[in-house]
Amino acid sequence: MIQKTSNAFIAASWVALGAGTIGFIVGLARAEMLLNEKGYYFTVLMFGLFAVVSLQKSVRDRLEKLPVTDIYYGICWFGTLLSIVLLVVGLWNATILPSEKGFYAFAFLLALFGAISVQKNTRDNMNFNQGE
Repeated sequence: MIQKTSNAFIAASWVALGAGTIGFIVGLARAEMLLNEKGYYFTVLMFGLFAVVSLQKSVRDRLEKLPVTDIYYGICWFGTLLSIVLLVVGLWNATILPSEKGFYAFAFLLALFGAISVQKNTRDNMNFNQGE
């Protein structure tokens, strides 16, 4: 049975993506760190968002028996895990307050969760509209 995703879950997913991403970027803009450090964290965020969307799509494709090469599937997992490791290493070595480190970690995770959820909702609703 194909069921349409609820509007409440769609809205919550977009709010999570927006809150995590915008919060992370606003935090960077207001941070007292060098521009190259801000660039590093921004790049890790963008890389992480792309990686989780790509991973969600490839996992879903495999579940629906659509062709996904093992190398692409592996790269998606590697990219997702690498983005998380890069953030952890960056924050571990950063000379910022522990509360700031926690803020960036949780904003990052919220943004990744939001991106995965938005991608899932998009895919679910695409399948729902095709099934009608």
